[in-house]
Amino acid sequence: MNWIQLLTGEDGASQVRSDRSVFERDYDRIIFSYPFRRLQDKTQVFPLPEQDFVHTRLTHSLEVSSVGRSLGKITGEEILKKNPELAEMGFSKFDFGAIVSAACLTHDLGNPPFGHTGEDAISDFFRSHAGGQFFRDLVSVDEWHDLINFEGNAQGFRILSDSKYQGLKLTEPTLAAFTKYPRQSLLKDSLTKRRSQKKFGFFQSEKATFGQLADRLGLKALHPGEAWCRHPLAFLVEAADDICYHLIDLEDGCRMGLVSEQQTTDMFAGLMGDRFMPEKLKLIPGKNERIGLLRAISIGILIDQCATVFLENHQQVLDGTFDQALVDLIPAREILADIIDVSIKKLYRSDMVLEIEAGGFEVLGGLLELFTSASYKYLFDHGSLSRKQVSVFRLLPESTQITLSSDASVYCMLRQIMDLVSGLTDRHAVGIYRKLKGTSLAGWAG
Repeated sequence: MNWIQLLTGEDGASQVRSDRSVFERDYDRIIFSYPFRRLQDKTQVFPLPEQDFVHTRLTHSLEVSSVGRSLGKITGEEILKKNPELAEMGFSKFDFGAIVSAACLTHDLGNPPFGHTGEDAISDFFRSHAGGQFFRDLVSVDEWHDLINFEGNAQGFRILSDSKYQGLKLTEPTLAAFTKYPRQSLLKDSLTKRRSQKKFGFFQSEKATFGQLADRLGLKALHPGEAWCRHPLAFLVEAADDICYHLIDLEDGCRMGLVSEQQTTDMFAGLMGDRFMPEKLKLIPGKNERIGLLRAISIGILIDQCATVFLENHQQVLDGTFDQALVDLIPAREILADIIDVSIKKLYRSDMVLEIEAGGFEVLGGLLELFTSASYKYLFDHGSLSRKQVSVFRLLPESTQITLSSDASVYCMLRQIMDLVSGLTDRHAVGIYRKLKGTSLAGWAG
């Protein structure tokens, strides 16, 4: 792989503009998009408490984007030194920062309500629920594998490449940097030793779209038509996400009293090494302010370490032989592993998180059962349609009804229903579920 094609496509046309680069335009379009705004009411880890602030998907994405911009600029500056032809074409370190920042901004765009539990709940409907199993013989093997393994990254690529969001139309480098897992859901040969192949990044409905993208940018194919090496900047997007959720989940846990301030401080001190100054920390009066300062310094340290690892492996990244998470190779990796262990035990298994998980399975499974059965009967088996199913179908947003009526296959119909359900905010999903189940009789607007 080479940087000119990775940044311009196969025609080699420069994406740089004098006033605002197309990569900066990507960022702006995402910020003002409807899918991005929905993240403000989607759970990151914890439900929103009344007493204090914790992160939503929106605030998390903004913070990841900020870290990603720094990683892009630091590495971009060195890449330009090694590839002076890029500077001659007008590229700067700010273009690298803009690409990574925009891709980071979208990295959770496809996540459903109720955190990662939402992905499991949607998958479980098709794996275990009779209503989902009904569709198994009505789709292809590859399509079924998509359905039983709902993946937020693939849903995100579907949103970003969907023509109905007319104002988005992101550049190919940003779309490729977003795609941390450039493969389809079902592979004949396992590539699980490669970090980029542990999940998948596009559904069958977007397979051709990603294939064209990969060909234009010159991504190295691992399985022709099915799996590719990452765009190099995707490693920076992944690192920015890893840095933020490792440290900020811990910060939120401390704010909520699930992890003691002393334990949190000790972990940040381990990351900071000789930059940790307990005497200065004692001068800060508030717990939240103390922990916030430690988190901020720690993020800066991890940014520098991840950028160093990326640049040390730069040629292997371009060759496609490097395929590991950057945070797994940095000096602070053992401290990060300890933070993950504490987060699993004290945060992710806390009662409030487990309650979200249980509720997510009930709500999302219930909505999928109602919407998929009504839509199938309405579109493919009209003779057995019940009055309730007619009402449920008519309650779907008008845009969804129109799209469903124009799609010819069962798989496309199911994808449209999952677009609707996965795109709901937490509160909206709960509200619709209650109304359709009869526990709240007020109407809802689609």
